[in-house]
Amino acid sequence: MTKPPRLALMPSDTERAQDAAQQLRELADFVPLEQADIAVVMGGDGHMLHALHQMLDMNRVIPAYGLNYGTVGFMMNRPKSSRPLLERIARARQLAVNPLEMIATTGSGAQESFCAINEVSLLRETRQTAKLEVSVNGKVRLPELFCDGILVSTPAGSTAYNLSANGPILPLGSNMLALTPISPFRPRRWRGAIIPDHYEIDFRVIEPLKRPVATVADQKELRDILAVKVKIARERQLTLLFDPGKTLEERIFAEQFQF
Repeated sequence: MTKPPRLALMPSDTERAQDAAQQLRELADFVPLEQADIAVVMGGDGHMLHALHQMLDMNRVIPAYGLNYGTVGFMMNRPKSSRPLLERIARARQLAVNPLEMIATTGSGAQESFCAINEVSLLRETRQTAKLEVSVNGKVRLPELFCDGILVSTPAGSTAYNLSANGPILPLGSNMLALTPISPFRPRRWRGAIIPDHYEIDFRVIEPLKRPVATVADQKELRDILAVKVKIARERQLTLLFDPGKTLEERIFAEQFQF
């Protein structure tokens, strides 16, 4: 007989998620994340990102099954079902998500590395427009980009900040990244690019003292940076679990037909 998976419960701090988590605790036994086989994440998409980053930071990456107690819930499942939780998890479909790795060089010359599940963005810090050099696979593609910022988005994140910045929606499995400018001033007609996800993207900040730039990997920010390298971190692959017929892949694809 197959032993049931050990579950960790990771609810958000909202009253709604906390109340639902208490009800689940009365129906099933849960263990700490360090001992679990599967994480049950209760909240919205933001809390799912927080939970996944917590696993990455702990170097304890296990499949995550989300229950939507937030707003949109792109990365979550519906909160209620006639099926018991363990049965829902047993029937769930796995979806692999490859995060980005951001390696940033700060003004002091130090390097910091963070992962991003949705996007890595570069943003101007002051009223001065950012001035960036953009290279792909070691070749300079834009010698000077004047803008409020620029972002690199994964398919999983393409319906978030990327879409708000008029970037393209990328189907999961497309093996592409979206390179999307934020309020580009020059060149005026450049609206971004779609890049194979095995390419590396480099940004160099031009005139960093006059035009300081910050970089953000999902929720982690570094200020006064000189350069940023972005690439896929395949060795840190994440797994999301979805009820049959309700996968993130289908939701992202369907989003292309919303108006």
